[in-house]
Amino acid sequence: MFKTILFLILIPIYLISQEFMQLADKVIVKKSTHMLYLSSGGKIYKQYHISLGQNPIGAKMVEGDMRTPEGAYILDWRQISKLYNKSIHISYPNQKDRARARAMGMSAGGMIMIHGTPSHWALSPFGDWIPILLDWTEGCIAMSNDDMEEVWDMTQDGTPIYIIP
Repeated sequence: MFKTILFLILIPIYLISQEFMQLADKVIVKKSTHMLYLSSGGKIYKQYHISLGQNPIGAKMVEGDMRTPEGAYILDWRQISKLYNKSIHISYPNQKDRARARAMGMSAGGMIMIHGTPSHWALSPFGDWIPILLDWTEGCIAMSNDDMEEVWDMTQDGTPIYIIP
């Protein structure tokens, strides 16, 4: 009897923990709705509010245009950031991005990341979520530090990311 009760208690806890720790096989960013989605097996299982570059409409063309890229990329490495908590690098620019910028006589730029917010923002009475209502980055994808922790844990290097208008 005791084993049955223990089993009935532990199984739901195990299933819930597996849902929270599910690894994404794809990340989707929909710029028009300011949302980042984690997907596994063709189903979206988590969604997050995000901030984009200060000039959010349209694809990133050149370095310094304050736009967030659009296209298919890879989450290729990650780091602990003094400024932005944790950050995951997006493989921008790809060959198409470099060719477009080169045709304009410019650099495509780089160092596009998914990252958290500056640590001191958490000291605000509103926490670090208020700036998520604004587009404030130089082209990166920003999210609250709590959300960034989850995305960090539920993605791996090599995960594809699709950034769509």
